[in-house]
Amino acid sequence: MRLLVTGGAGFIGSNFVLQQLGERQDVERLVNLDKLTYAGNLANLAPVEKDNRHVFVKGDIGDGDLIAKLFAEHAIDAVVNFAAESHVDRSIDGPEAFVQTNVVGTLRLLQAARAYWGQLPPEKKSAFRFLHVSTDEVYGSLRPQDPAFTEETPFAPNSPYAASKAGSDHLVRAFHHTYGLPVLTTNCSNNYGPLQFPEKLIPLMIQKALEGGALPIYGDGLNVRDWLYVRDHCTAIRLVLDRGQLGETYNVGGLNEQPNLAVVDTLCALLDELRARADGKSYTTLKTFVKDRPGHDRRYAIDCAKITRELGWQPAESFATGLRKTVEWYLGNQPWCANISSGNYRQERLGVLS
Repeated sequence: MRLLVTGGAGFIGSNFVLQQLGERQDVERLVNLDKLTYAGNLANLAPVEKDNRHVFVKGDIGDGDLIAKLFAEHAIDAVVNFAAESHVDRSIDGPEAFVQTNVVGTLRLLQAARAYWGQLPPEKKSAFRFLHVSTDEVYGSLRPQDPAFTEETPFAPNSPYAASKAGSDHLVRAFHHTYGLPVLTTNCSNNYGPLQFPEKLIPLMIQKALEGGALPIYGDGLNVRDWLYVRDHCTAIRLVLDRGQLGETYNVGGLNEQPNLAVVDTLCALLDELRARADGKSYTTLKTFVKDRPGHDRRYAIDCAKITRELGWQPAESFATGLRKTVEWYLGNQPWCANISSGNYRQERLGVLS
């Protein structure tokens, strides 16, 4: 199989690239297109730097001419689209970039894929796939007593990020129903694990704790998320790519609902065990509650019964095992973290700074 992976230098994308090239024998070539914005990091791809199956291309999914060239030059069999602006805080500060990448960029990628797919010989045409990776945030917010999101839950995005991803999901669906493009969509819950850019909760808390800084927690800390270990997510994506029903959406969840405050407390306990503070105090003493961000959804929860029932997928990691692996990875890869921190990113969250 010849894959075009977009956003393959980011967190989930790079984990997918490493998994495919490290564990799958059927990947003949993997073309990795990434714009290398602040969250894209070539260091994530160091293990496959000398793998001749891996072709890295710096570029934008909004560049239709480049996409068309890559399709033709590498005889692509399938697209996995991770490319996205993905941080809610940043979308509140600057929503236009999210619309440009997540909506316009996805549209141009779809247009190029359709043009390429339309001229393929029958056998290649029937085998071609376009898999779009999306988020549970398109579904909106849940109350404590509400059932988890299913694939039938109406979209109700509450942030510019979520709205832009909902728009991209709708475009993917439309290209299937209007043009017959063989698409698949996955909507995942909150990912965590190795290589995550430290603006997200878990890596940010780890780095802040190790530096002895305050651990900023929004509001009362009781916003609930379903936590999915990134390698489990990547396994689900490949399964959907291989066996998913065309035009269908598959929710991918970790079956691990946790309030943010509990996540931070668990992280602190792991750090107390694995890298105790010199003063003997618990990392929990660094917790600081800050002003909540605007439009902060109270709860997300994913019902992933469909992908389990139809494709046999279920997460291999519990929250306890996945979080321990994550903390151990960050402790063992501080040079990677230092390289991130040496750039323009200052480990800030909305509500933390005056």
